Amino acid sequence: MVEKTHRLKSFTLYNLRTITIIRRLLLLFMFICVASVSNAQSFISDDETETLLHKTVRPIFQAANIPFIPEKILILNDNTLNAFVTDGNYLVIHTGTIIEADNLNELSGILAHEAGHIAGGHIVRQKLELDKMNTLSIASLIAAGAAAAASGSGDAAMAVMLGSQSSIFNAMTHYQLQEERSADESAIKYLAKIGQSPQGLKEFMKKSEQKNRLSGYDDFPYFRTHPMDSERINFFNQALKNNKGSTKSVYDDEFLMVKAKITAFLSENKRAWQKYPLRDTSLAGNYAHAILYYKEANLEKALTTLDKLIAKQPQNPFFYELKGQFLFESGKIKLAFEAYSKAKQLRDSPEISLGWAQAALEMPEHRELLPEIIGSLNKIVIKKYNSTAWLLLAKAYHENNQEAHALYASAQYNIGLGNLNAAALQLDKAQKSNPSTELKLKINDLKNFIGKLQKSRGS
Repeated sequence: MVEKTHRLKSFTLYNLRTITIIRRLLLLFMFICVASVSNAQSFISDDETETLLHKTVRPIFQAANIPFIPEKILILNDNTLNAFVTDGNYLVIHTGTIIEADNLNELSGILAHEAGHIAGGHIVRQKLELDKMNTLSIASLIAAGAAAAASGSGDAAMAVMLGSQSSIFNAMTHYQLQEERSADESAIKYLAKIGQSPQGLKEFMKKSEQKNRLSGYDDFPYFRTHPMDSERINFFNQALKNNKGSTKSVYDDEFLMVKAKITAFLSENKRAWQKYPLRDTSLAGNYAHAILYYKEANLEKALTTLDKLIAKQPQNPFFYELKGQFLFESGKIKLAFEAYSKAKQLRDSPEISLGWAQAALEMPEHRELLPEIIGSLNKIVIKKYNSTAWLLLAKAYHENNQEAHALYASAQYNIGLGNLNAAALQLDKAQKSNPSTELKLKINDLKNFIGKLQKSRGS
C-alpha cells in the first residue's frame, strides 16, 4: 500500500467511478438530475491479501467465463460488509467483508455472487435503467410545475413530485431485487462448478442482514434488494440439497492469516485484541499479535513474535516483508534491508521489491547497489503505475548520474499527483539533458499524453 505504513499500505484511485446504486438512487430521490462524485476512494494494496483473493476469484471467473484481470480486483478500506462491481467490471471487496467472514467458503460465496452480476451484464443494464429513471424524474418535475401553476399551490407540486419519485424509486428497487436473485442463481452454479458449497453464501447473507439491522439500516430502501426473506432462504436451502460441495478450501489457512493481518492493522487495538487474545497461540493469532505490538510501539515484542513465526514457516516471504517494514520504519535500515532481501529471495513481487529498494537506497553503501535497484524498480513500473516506485527511481537515477532518466521518472511521479505543469517542465529539462534515442521517444510520448490530459481539463 503506497503509504508505506503497514496499516496497511493504502493508495487512491482517481479515475475509478465507485458510485454505488444506493448513492445514485438517493441523488435521484432528492431531485438531482446531474451529479458526479469526485471524492477519491481509499483502497488497500497488500501482496499477501491480493494473492489470496486472486487464487479465490480466478476459478470462480473461469466457471463464469469471465476474463480474469488481477488489476480489476480491488480492496476498499471500509469496515462494512459489502462487495460490489462497478463500471469496467472492477470487483471491489470491502475489508469488513474479509474481517467478518468466518471462512473462505463465505468469501467465495460473496465473490461468486458478484461474478453473477458481471456475467449478467448488470452494470450496463443498471446504467440504462438509471438513465430511464432520470428521464422519468425530469418528467415528474415538469408535472409538478404544471400542478403548481394550475392550482397556485406549492403543496400540490410537492404531492406530484413525491408521488412520482416514490413510484420511480420502488420500480428501481424492484429491478435491483430481480438482479440480486439472478446473481444468486449464477453464484450457485459457479460454486457447484468449483466444488464449493453455497453454505457460506447463505451464512454471510444472513450475517450481513443482521449487521445492517444492528446499524439501523433495515428500513433503508437499498437493503430491500438484499433481503434474507423466506423466498431467498428457501432458495439457498434447496441449493444446499442439490450441491454437495465442500465448505473447506486448500487456502483456508492462508485466509486465516490474511484475516488476522487486516483485522490487526485496520481495527482498533482493543477490538483486535478481543478477537485475537494472547491465549490464541495459532499462527494467525501470533500474526495479529506481532502487528498489534508494533502498533503499540513495542518493537521488541513485535520482532520476537515475528521471529517465532519465521521459525515455524521459514519459507514464508510475507513474514520477512513485515519484519523489514517494522525495522525500516523504526530506523534500523541495515536489518530492514536484510529482512527485505530474504523476502525478495523467496518472492520477487513488486511490493516486496519496492520495500527492498526503499531500504537499499537508505544504505550507506547503496551506490554499489544502484544498478540492481534501478532494475528492480523498472520491473515494477513496467507492470503497472506506481508513484512510489517512480519517486525512488528518480532518486536512484540521480544518484547514478543519469539526469535525463531522473527527470523523466520525476515527471511520471508528478503526473500521478496531477501536477501536469511540473511534469511538463521536467520533460523539457530531460530533453536538454542528452537523453538516449529510446528515452527521447518515451519523453515525447509522455509529453503528448500530458498535452491530451491538459486539453481534457481545459487548461
